[in-house]
Amino acid sequence: MAAVMSTQSDLEVLQRLLDTRYSCRGFAPQAVPRETMESWLRTAQRAASWCNTQPWQLVITSGAATKKFRDALLKVVATETQEPDFPFPEEYRGASLARRRETGAQLYQSVGIARGDREAADRQMMENFRLFGAPHIAIITTDRSLGVYGAVDTGLYVGTLLIAAQALGLACIAQASIARYPDFIRNHFGLPQDRRVVCAISFGFAEAGHRANGFRTTRASVDDAVTWIGE
Repeated sequence: MAAVMSTQSDLEVLQRLLDTRYSCRGFAPQAVPRETMESWLRTAQRAASWCNTQPWQLVITSGAATKKFRDALLKVVATETQEPDFPFPEEYRGASLARRRETGAQLYQSVGIARGDREAADRQMMENFRLFGAPHIAIITTDRSLGVYGAVDTGLYVGTLLIAAQALGLACIAQASIARYPDFIRNHFGLPQDRRVVCAISFGFAEAGHRANGFRTTRASVDDAVTWIGE
């Protein structure tokens, strides 16, 4: 009975963390203490991976290094087009398209962008490359030789990072947009060519009252995601 009660309690904690986690789009300027970051990363290191390959590696910036990266990234975005290491979706359709549109509408409504205001929408889009004002960014890469499965394992690690951050009171947003510039990232940080950029995570502490943090996305039901076969 004690084991069952403990399991139920653990599940309730996990459910609460999942229910309260969100993608932060407005950060306070204060830095995260190094010991907090190390605790966060030690926890996430327990993420599952195929044959325990643990293909993920991170570069994490703080202070002036974050500003240097942000400034350089904005220049590249304004002048260059690069191809991501992993192709982006060919198209969004069906439920995926509907969910994407819903999330965009929620964001625009939260920050007061009127429907059809492309100039304001473009300004909000550029916040991705300003790191939403975050004091830190983590660049997350995988081993090229492990292919898509290395990327899948790294995705599991990213999900674990996001939940561990929530448990520690950290705010995060996983960003595919920054992965559009892998050549710049490798050059900027001196990464080997066999490291493939999966995504970035801007992180820190949420800015209280920031309008972009004022909405929460919805989730489909279990029956929308699962086909049941048999009893």
